[in-house]
Amino acid sequence: MTGRVDVGDTVEDFALPDETGAERHLSELLGEGPVVLFFYPAALSAGCTAEACHFRDLAAEFTAAGARPVGISGDTVHRQQEFAGRHTLGYPLLSDAEGTIRERFGVKRGFSLAPTKRATFVIAQDRTVLEVVRSELRMSAHADRAIAALHAHKS
Repeated sequence: MTGRVDVGDTVEDFALPDETGAERHLSELLGEGPVVLFFYPAALSAGCTAEACHFRDLAAEFTAAGARPVGISGDTVHRQQEFAGRHTLGYPLLSDAEGTIRERFGVKRGFSLAPTKRATFVIAQDRTVLEVVRSELRMSAHADRAIAALHAHKS
């Protein structure tokens, strides 16, 4: 079932393996604060590396907002591990190799070598979506707008 998640929607819990192969549940990730779930097309590609490194470089801002970024793509656990290690990302990368979560969030591309659209969802601890960023070309917009949404939600 293909959906589309928008601001105000409640996200169902899900579980996917992270870059170490450990199963991670959204509910567990939300245990310490909001999650900024960002979908990206392909680990280690130029655009996705720029985007992921921008999230990494804003780690202090995310921590100050009480939130954590979590990357997700259709890449294998091994590829996610290589991506995280090569760029010292410091946050979980989830492997949605089957594409079920990509479909649930409505970020599946029809036909392409990169089956996942670039989109970011700021999810509050009660699993409510606070912000959605859909920008294929502005890599820094995702982390920047997520931080702005977290600050707006706090005040």
